[in-house]
Amino acid sequence: MIEVYKAKGELEAQLIKGMLDSYGIPCILRSNAAGSVHSFVFDGMGEVRVMVPEPYAEEAQNIINSEYQSDSLNSQEED
Repeated sequence: MIEVYKAKGELEAQLIKGMLDSYGIPCILRSNAAGSVHSFVFDGMGEVRVMVPEPYAEEAQNIINSEYQSDSLNSQEED
């Protein structure tokens, strides 16, 4: 499994997972136990890693870059 995104929390990770699932890309989420207890990220605690099988890594990265991160940038510019 290859890490394709490091989410700042469970909610963001679930959003990415749903997006990848809609493209037929299998993925799993990995986090430390502290992330499920605390809703903030401090020094890496609370981060959730989005992992996909190696053959899907490039496609997953392209989808995240084009669809998720561009949407995030657009919403920040509107603020």
